[in-house]
Amino acid sequence: MNDPRPSAVFDTGLQHERTSLAWERTAISMMVAGLVLSRFAATEAFWLLAAGGMAQVVFGAVLLVWSGVHYEELHGTLRRGIDVFHPSATRWVGFATIAGTGAGLVAAIVVAIAR
Repeated sequence: MNDPRPSAVFDTGLQHERTSLAWERTAISMMVAGLVLSRFAATEAFWLLAAGGMAQVVFGAVLLVWSGVHYEELHGTLRRGIDVFHPSATRWVGFATIAGTGAGLVAAIVVAIAR
């Protein structure tokens, strides 16, 4: 008894695809920003900041892989008609955003003071 129609939980629009693409763009821009930061820090001999930039590149790569895996998991679950709700995901995304913003602020202050 396979019902060819999507369930009421699954929205046939492109919201999931747009969200996945947004995560991918975010990850790629994070990797590019990390590379630029690492390059600048290495030429100015800020080795700790260069290492932070490379860590940002690695984190962006992990985020890129995660976004693809998460999209496949979420899309399949919704197609089966199962509602998806992750209460802790909001906390983790918020924490990661605050941590990334704080790290960027510290890096900007270090570069501004060193000049």
